[in-house]
Amino acid sequence: MSNFIIKHSIRFFILLFTQVLVLNNVFFLGYINPYIYILFIMLLPFDSRRWLLLILAFCLGISIDAFQNSMGIHAFSCVLIAYIRTPVLHFLSPQLKNKKQANLEFSLQEFGLQRALIYTSIIVFTHHFTLFSLEVFRPELLSIFLRTIGSATISISLLIIIQYLLFKDAKR
Repeated sequence: MSNFIIKHSIRFFILLFTQVLVLNNVFFLGYINPYIYILFIMLLPFDSRRWLLLILAFCLGISIDAFQNSMGIHAFSCVLIAYIRTPVLHFLSPQLKNKKQANLEFSLQEFGLQRALIYTSIIVFTHHFTLFSLEVFRPELLSIFLRTIGSATISISLLIIIQYLLFKDAKR
């Protein structure tokens, strides 16, 4: 259990500081910003209790908000994706309801590329659309959609690459 906590704590801080120190300073075409910190929420074990997911998501989001001075929009977006994560996983892979393996986590090997891409896309688009809608807080749908599509495309690409690199040796 302590190895489990250490692993996820390290993952939390690596993704948090990578986002804050590196990726928050990267803007493609002036407004497209990749957000990879949500990988922490995506990679939490399937059997995690919902209240724990929501608390961890809130902690991650509020940490990003503290560094960006963004008044809770990341916290809200993270809690939302943590809330929809389990239903999305069960929809994409109904057999997960029956698996009782402790600490089973999302991976490309477990899901396959197609399901992993769908799962990642649903989570990323939900997060980004919510984040940009709250950021603008005006009905500028074209701007919100363009930022969502641009940032989500970059984020999904990075997340799939990171997941591949993290789990490419997991089969062996």
